[in-house]
Amino acid sequence: MCGIWCSISTEQFKKPTETLRSRLCQRGPDASHHVEIQLARDHALMPTLHLSFYATVLSLRGAYVVPQPLHDEVSDSVLCWNGEAWLFDGASIPGSDTDFIFAQCLKACAKDAENGNSTEAILTTLSLIRGPFAFLFYDGRAKKLWFGRDCLGRRSLLHSSHGNQLILSNIGDQPSPVLWIEIEADGVYMADFTLCSNTTGIFSSSAVNFFTTRIPFQPPSRIAETGPSPLSPPSAPVEALQNHLSKSLYLRLSSIPKVLELPRNPIFKPSRLAVLFSGGLDCTVLARMSNDILEANEPIDLLNVAFENPRLVKNLSAAAGPQRSVFDLCPDRLTARSSARELQEACPSREWRLVEIDIPFSEFKAHRGTIVSLMSPHNTEMDLSIAAALHFAARGCGTIALPSGEQMEYTTTSRVLLSGLGADELFGGYQRHATAFTRHGYRGLIDELDLDFNRLGKRNLGRDDRVTSHWSREVRYPFLDEDLVNWALAARVDEKCGFGQQVADMAELADEERWKGIEPGKKGLRLLAWNLGLRGVAMEKKRAIQFGARTAKMEGSKTKGTHVISPTD
Repeated sequence: MCGIWCSISTEQFKKPTETLRSRLCQRGPDASHHVEIQLARDHALMPTLHLSFYATVLSLRGAYVVPQPLHDEVSDSVLCWNGEAWLFDGASIPGSDTDFIFAQCLKACAKDAENGNSTEAILTTLSLIRGPFAFLFYDGRAKKLWFGRDCLGRRSLLHSSHGNQLILSNIGDQPSPVLWIEIEADGVYMADFTLCSNTTGIFSSSAVNFFTTRIPFQPPSRIAETGPSPLSPPSAPVEALQNHLSKSLYLRLSSIPKVLELPRNPIFKPSRLAVLFSGGLDCTVLARMSNDILEANEPIDLLNVAFENPRLVKNLSAAAGPQRSVFDLCPDRLTARSSARELQEACPSREWRLVEIDIPFSEFKAHRGTIVSLMSPHNTEMDLSIAAALHFAARGCGTIALPSGEQMEYTTTSRVLLSGLGADELFGGYQRHATAFTRHGYRGLIDELDLDFNRLGKRNLGRDDRVTSHWSREVRYPFLDEDLVNWALAARVDEKCGFGQQVADMAELADEERWKGIEPGKKGLRLLAWNLGLRGVAMEKKRAIQFGARTAKMEGSKTKGTHVISPTD
């Protein structure tokens, strides 16, 4: 995880505001650097451009910290890289992926330097990267600035322009008079500084070109069978899902560096991996399968958040009784404890640490302005309820239960967090998927799945990246691995979920056949959980994070999810 920032100004070299610099350093505390390039143009009517690049680094790859921006003095080219390139042209990348990607970009520029057109070579290079990224690459020879996000939008990138300055950055500095706009995750952009005469209209001028890179996904399969379900515990689709998810997890876990930071309490061994853990299906399957990849002596932290919601606190207090708090009755807390026990039973040699993160309403209010600012330009009540849960979960500060039953304060040392995001969109986990099937059959279900998948970058991923990375941690999304996504899109919809298939009566089933009573949403993933020994998890109902953690409508029952908010509300 890194913080990247760039300013193009016709007046002078610029630097990030103090707020922006602080937030960029939060994303990358290990190193920071600043590069300035003055670009005089050939035409007398074109003012000199002052290019300022700033980047910070959270070092997670290679044997040493690679400061950014990278600057090639021969060509005057610059790279600011915020990403994880797991593979390039199908091969793994040894050492620093930042160094590797910069070398590939320089090679692409040099390849076509003679004819003055490196566009196709750059596009090909970017298309060969597998993994999440946002980037800024200045081709010093051609005087072109390339920028964009990966095709899923797993990393944030914003832009703003005011006066004679254009800014590109992972994060904004709201509240401010500057309007920040999220760059779409639909391709890459290139600003040709030999053509543009100013910076104010750069995104609407002919000097900026948009290119679609070669998307690694095929259109979703529109084939579905109405006969017997192909899904059962020992079936080909379930085994294929397990195989793809295992490969995805291996890429994301095998290179996690050793923890340099010591736990605040020395009785705990440092953890290299934590899971954003509601106790639901997606995150528990990830935790269970991570057990098969990490060394046996590595603890895994399960980060579970619960909120004191004043809208519900009176009723919860009455139900809790003298021995239980309102946090203990949060749906996600109850589910997390149950699922953590199931993980312990399935993998008894692993040290599973359930980190219970309790957030009083007063603490939410104290952080509210920061959360609203970080998630900007997303600005609805629903955005806030989701972002708040992710913000405090990613902070990783809570308590864990000792064998004696005592609760002790604990903060995870892991810089890598796993998230189950993407499973619902690929495998039909939302209630609206069931509704679409009821109304329009398989055609409606496929259309709804396609809509959800294609708007992940716009609705979720940029916002979530800005909110979680504030704590110098990187969230990784195993369900959004390119190969897994491609397989899931190509699979028939009845090989992923069980809508339209009869669900057996649980009371009439023997224990070994209780899988026949699994609900249809994400049925393939539920059967995988069943195979892995997580029987209770396989039966768990889907619950949105804002309702499970009780962040929905924290400040009033009449507020709608679409209500637009501001830091001063």
